[in-house]
Amino acid sequence: MTIERADIEKLAELARIELNEATIAETTRSIADVLALVDQLQAADTEGVEPMAHPTDAVQRLRPDVVTETNQREAFQAIAPATEAGLYLVPKVIE
Repeated sequence: MTIERADIEKLAELARIELNEATIAETTRSIADVLALVDQLQAADTEGVEPMAHPTDAVQRLRPDVVTETNQREAFQAIAPATEAGLYLVPKVIE
């Protein structure tokens, strides 16, 4: 996969960032290098290799799934500006 200057300019526009001429050229080279590395990794033969969840086969100790905190909803909602049926009411921010 190749990346063009126009691709970098479009990404900068979408990200709402301004890139100067030197930065555009440097970014194009950097992303091209990353994409070349990804292509190289995709070319590796992984036939017969089992996927790993963790590279060191570490096992995470799990704790029991039990409630450890007391229910303080009434206390928290008592100090809230507006609640209804156990829910916090907030002003509409999207029209």
